[in-house]
Amino acid sequence: MSKKKFIRQREQREKRRIARGRIETLFTLAERVFPYEPELANRYVEIALAVQQKARIRMPKKWKRRYCKSCHTFLVPGVNARVRLRNGHVVIKCLNCGHITRYPYIREQKKRRRERQKEADSSR
Repeated sequence: MSKKKFIRQREQREKRRIARGRIETLFTLAERVFPYEPELANRYVEIALAVQQKARIRMPKKWKRRYCKSCHTFLVPGVNARVRLRNGHVVIKCLNCGHITRYPYIREQKKRRRERQKEADSSR
């Protein structure tokens, strides 16, 4: 492989690393500023999404469920989002646009079941 290709790959890695840092910063700011200025928090989410799209990286799992996929609003459970557990799913409803997102939580259930099994085995 040529030297230019290695340099380009290193530059891409660096761009993605910087983008991840910016996304982290923007979501942290959105979290802090939301109680006072929800519109600014929503703007931070939009900027973070633009950075993520431009850098072609995945949204960190930590922040993936904290914004509405429809209206790009920063979601805070109990304020502008309703969170419910239904039939093995976490159901999140955005109270701004009404968009509903469902996530399975089977993995969490399996983990809890394994922990209970270990406790039962160790107590015998």
